[in-house]
Amino acid sequence: MRRPPAIRTTERQPIARNVVAFRGPTLSARIVAQVRDALFAKELRPGDFLGSERDLAERFGVSRIVARDALRTLEAQGIVEIKVGSGGGARIAQGNTRLFADALAVQLDLAGVTTAEIMDAQRAIECHAAELAAINSTAEDHARLRGLLADAEGKLNDVVAFTRAGHEFHLAVAEASHNRALVVQLISLQHVSWPSKNPTLTPRVARRVLDVHKEIAALIEMRDGAGARRLMDEHVKMIAARRIAERHEKRRGAEFDCC
Repeated sequence: MRRPPAIRTTERQPIARNVVAFRGPTLSARIVAQVRDALFAKELRPGDFLGSERDLAERFGVSRIVARDALRTLEAQGIVEIKVGSGGGARIAQGNTRLFADALAVQLDLAGVTTAEIMDAQRAIECHAAELAAINSTAEDHARLRGLLADAEGKLNDVVAFTRAGHEFHLAVAEASHNRALVVQLISLQHVSWPSKNPTLTPRVARRVLDVHKEIAALIEMRDGAGARRLMDEHVKMIAARRIAERHEKRRGAEFDCC
């Protein structure tokens, strides 16, 4: 694995050229910030070896307790991977966007973000993703969408299974955009907004939903970005209406043309 130029030696020196030793009341947080800044500045890359707890303590002129706390924070944030034992130490992680999605979903829920806010964001993401899917999707993406639609045909009378199928279709459309930033945001929002069981779903509504999904998939396959965006917009607006009704007005039994 590549070692960053600034940490190839055992001399007490910073991880990157703009990192300096320091003392202060928040030493651990400052180490974390400097490593993060070096990462964003492309001075550190996935796989780069930062060193052991002792290495970091010497490099930054802090105690091993402070270095240990910084490494734990970096690990919790998904920035580094730590190997213990002989030859162990911290390396810059390869990156896992799903970790970000899960963490963001938790924070959105804890912050009390409203259903309306979630659905506004989801609408923006899904509409743009559908448009990009029409531009960037591959034959494999088209086959996957068709497969999901065929599978959903057999689940029209199974509320739980069809709800899950709708979730998978919307995510597959986003993944067909080949924009990972959009995908990870949608995953995060779906954690908060998508029910495990749609309480207002009936076979008749499920059929209408499936018809809309088929039309979206067809527009994507025809490379009609404007059409895919427009239909997805109408579709997600209906999803938003049901989510808001369920969570804020506690309405039951009303049928909406959405997933």
